[in-house]
Amino acid sequence: MQTAARYAAAIDILDDIIGGAAAEKALTRWARSHRFAGSKDRAALRDHVFDALRMRRSCAALGGAHSGRGLIIGLCLQQNVDHAQVFTGAGHAPDPLSAAERAHLASDYKAALKSQPAAIRLDCQDWVYECLQTQLGTDVADVLATQKHRAPIFLRVNTLKSTPEQALASLAEDAIEAIPVADFKNALEVTANERKLRNSQALQGGLIELQDISSQASVSALEIPAHARILDYCAGGGGKSLALAAHPSCPSAIYAHDAAPARLRDLPMRTKRAGADISIIETEELRDHGPFDLVFVDAPCSGSGTWRRTPDAKWRLTEADLESYIKIQSEILEKASEFVSEAGLLCYATCSIFTDENEAQLSRFQAANPCWIVTAQARADIATRGDGFFSASLRRS
Repeated sequence: MQTAARYAAAIDILDDIIGGAAAEKALTRWARSHRFAGSKDRAALRDHVFDALRMRRSCAALGGAHSGRGLIIGLCLQQNVDHAQVFTGAGHAPDPLSAAERAHLASDYKAALKSQPAAIRLDCQDWVYECLQTQLGTDVADVLATQKHRAPIFLRVNTLKSTPEQALASLAEDAIEAIPVADFKNALEVTANERKLRNSQALQGGLIELQDISSQASVSALEIPAHARILDYCAGGGGKSLALAAHPSCPSAIYAHDAAPARLRDLPMRTKRAGADISIIETEELRDHGPFDLVFVDAPCSGSGTWRRTPDAKWRLTEADLESYIKIQSEILEKASEFVSEAGLLCYATCSIFTDENEAQLSRFQAANPCWIVTAQARADIATRGDGFFSASLRRS
């Protein structure tokens, strides 16, 4: 596909997403109906779509319309791409700019964008901006501005099978470039050819795991007693379970649980690949295996800290959704705390930047359960080198 044809395809996919389709489904549907497109075409197309979604409101304002075409016009402006090279109408390229579009671009559209409300300039929903402005104060602009850009790719070196040096050497054999992350002994940042990771010998051989640096930090910072018995209560895909299994405390037993067991379907394969020892247990089996020295609760949440990776989720979240997550988190905390041993540790984490899901959630839990005290707490409000993340540890007083 020519460059212009990729932009034309992105316009169609964005129209599908604006119409209500999830981004991943829209991309998959397009790929299935255009099997002639190569891997480089699909990768470039995905980049165009996700870049436009990260900056959906500002792209629409710059492009003059909240449509796939308007977003791509605005994206070209933001990325300094010459419209004359894209909107040619030749072959599979988008149609040439209309008189109205040319008139819009001839105006001082950039100055007009500066006069727009902050939520448009910073690319978020109005209610999200108002909420975060109240909760984050002066930091809100920096946090939202960071979300307009792609997130870096981080790897956790699996110390059960490898060292950072061995992992780097293995990645290099597949032409994947990575560098160590300062202050994180077993973390690497991918700097080139990240799309080769899926089939790399380093990943397939269990030397590394894809895991954001903020998520890694939430596990590595835990002070776990030697030979502790650990429950990953909301294990999902099992990323935290695998990280806990490689914790230097050498835990004696890792148990993974999820209220939706289907989310755990890939964990046995990942466990074997990593050389870890993780047991999956059903809800009705929890009391038979408990209590646990550590119960890790990576709670369902808005995912607002990961919107750089899932930009369409930024536009789907509603106030009702957020309230629902808060209610679910409260219920999960209550249930999970019942499985912590008398001297054990309860760890609560989310990939959210909303205070209501983090500090306020802990306050509600402590108000209902005054015997629990917070012993450690950390918040990452989306830095250039990691996702937005919150974690806290609690013990009984």
